[in-house]
Amino acid sequence: MNMMKMMKQAASMQKNMAKVQEDLASMTLEHQSGGGAVTVSIGGEGTVRAIRIDPKVVDPADVEMLEDLVLTAVQGAQEAAKLTAAAEMQKVTAGMGLPPGLGL
Repeated sequence: MNMMKMMKQAASMQKNMAKVQEDLASMTLEHQSGGGAVTVSIGGEGTVRAIRIDPKVVDPADVEMLEDLVLTAVQGAQEAAKLTAAAEMQKVTAGMGLPPGLGL
């Protein structure tokens, strides 16, 4: 009896995780650097979708600064996606006694 209950819970969790993954894929998160000079849009699953750069920060004499702004914005967006995914997966696995991050 206990094994059947566990199997049903596992099947339910798998279904819920698939739904969360679909929801994450439909999310769009943004992160900015340089006070909005560079904006990165990323899906909740971590796919970079767009990078917008304010033309005012494009200085051929200082490409390194622009590269740093882009890198910072991408890394921030990726971290936001990672934290969002972990929080959503935690909702699915709550009460199952699974270690954090197992579903990721």
